[in-house]
Amino acid sequence: MRDILNDLEASFLSDPDPMKRAQKQMRQPRPKRFYKEARVGQSEGGFAVHLDGKPILTPGRTMVLLSTEPAARLVAEEFERQAEEIDPPTMPVTRLVNTTIDGVAREPDAVLEDILRYASSDLLCYRAEGPERLVALQAEAWDPVLDWARNSLGARLYLAEGVIHVEQPREAIAALGVHLRMAAEPFRLACLHVMTTLTGSALLALAVDAGEIDVEQAWKAAHVDEDWTIEHWGEDAEAAAARRDRQRDMVAAYALLTALRQA
Repeated sequence: MRDILNDLEASFLSDPDPMKRAQKQMRQPRPKRFYKEARVGQSEGGFAVHLDGKPILTPGRTMVLLSTEPAARLVAEEFERQAEEIDPPTMPVTRLVNTTIDGVAREPDAVLEDILRYASSDLLCYRAEGPERLVALQAEAWDPVLDWARNSLGARLYLAEGVIHVEQPREAIAALGVHLRMAAEPFRLACLHVMTTLTGSALLALAVDAGEIDVEQAWKAAHVDEDWTIEHWGEDAEAAAARRDRQRDMVAAYALLTALRQA
């Protein structure tokens, strides 16, 4: 499934690594902005985004159609914010919408299964052996989400120290699968997949989806280890830039997920 998603993003991202992408794009001319305005218009079956009156299409030549006006407005705003040149990496919602329409909608089960694969080795289940402060920080950020998954979803997951793989109970993964399939709509799955891959945790993505935590809490929880390292050893500038790019994509996925639920 990751191959499918990466292929579909190829027309928007020259490289999945943000630093390599920036280097490549410095050598490549950006496309000129060819439209004056981007607007949302109601169409049969939903809301479309129009550039100078013409509906935009995905790379697969399918019209971009969203079920709610707020969701379509997110895409229109990304187009409207472009200056004289179009900078595709600054359009994460558009990229996600295109990926969903051209790929996820055709293979939703593959996306769902990929989310469950992350759950089977979820970040929250792998704890540091030390030092004591890091162990405490992980417990503070991660234990409430694990408790929620157990009490609300019926998914009791095992914990492990270090990086040695621990086999999760089939019943727990099955319970998470049941929860995902209750609303296996392609856009929801695509947004959850983005949040899962960016955090390394399906549980964090599901908790955000359920309103148990907000997107900022999830992002902070996903970086407990990294922030502890930065606190003690400092931060690398390139790593910080890459992290900002990933956070932008995380926030975009959450924004789209939220907008799709608004009338």
